[in-house]
Amino acid sequence: MMKLHDLLLQKRPAILEKWFQAALETYPADTSRFLRREKDRFANPVGHAISYGMEGLLDQLFDGNDSAKVSSLLDDIVRIRAVQDFSPSQAIGFIFTLKRIIRDVLQSEIRSGNASAEELFALEARIDSMALASFDIYMGCRETIYELKATQVKNATLKLLERTNLLTEMPEHEPDSNDDSDGK
Repeated sequence: MMKLHDLLLQKRPAILEKWFQAALETYPADTSRFLRREKDRFANPVGHAISYGMEGLLDQLFDGNDSAKVSSLLDDIVRIRAVQDFSPSQAIGFIFTLKRIIRDVLQSEIRSGNASAEELFALEARIDSMALASFDIYMGCRETIYELKATQVKNATLKLLERTNLLTEMPEHEPDSNDDSDGK
């Protein structure tokens, strides 16, 4: 029986290609075609970031154990998806598709018993951990976006009030010497 690690390395190009294609399918058709077709990293920074990030994530999933590196790679992909009006499930769903893709690519090895069930379950647990980390990153990005929007609305409202002279500076409240607030 071949170790799952060896099978994954052998099938890595096919897994990566299918995973990248699945992620691109979450975009509108025109965007997906552009992201798939344009290979120049400067003309297509989104496609490059997704491709580079997925490649690094596979490397970490198959061989690595560097949680800081995984977090950084996830951040690069999820940050892009967080600003593109994806719902949380759409933004991080690409992580879960990796489980299906691995099972599809290794289907014959799994059926023939050449892939250990325990190793496959451990791999899927690591994928689930990546998905949970992705959700945390997504929520952090969305919180930042909402804070920026709230600040922008607040600043615009203050400027509008100032322009219409509805906002005047309030004099600082000085305690009145006749104020009997100390209870005497």
